[in-house]
Amino acid sequence: MARETESEEAALPQMLSKEEETEAAFWRLKRASDEWREDRVKRVLAQEGESPLRTLGRVLYVSACVLFDGLILTEIPVRMGKTTFSWLLLAALLVLAIKYQREYYGRWFDVDTDKIDFSQP
Repeated sequence: MARETESEEAALPQMLSKEEETEAAFWRLKRASDEWREDRVKRVLAQEGESPLRTLGRVLYVSACVLFDGLILTEIPVRMGKTTFSWLLLAALLVLAIKYQREYYGRWFDVDTDKIDFSQP
């Protein structure tokens, strides 16, 4: 009987103190933040060699998408009398529009970050 309780106690995970939990959470957040920061820096560095027209195209595309989504699609509830159906139609069309806009943005303006490596000094 004593052996069973000893093996059960050994099988249970060790509980962390509040201080250890806090420190572990801090390091998890720091790792996630560092990964995000590294990815962002890679994307910026990958854009350094691109032409000004491509950069301008990226800005104009995003601006056109915002104007389309914010001005054109919002006319649906205005023209249809702000009914429940018009709001549902707006939501469905907005989801589709954003899906396709993201897809085309990725296709046209994607940058290759695979060639950039921070592990080398």
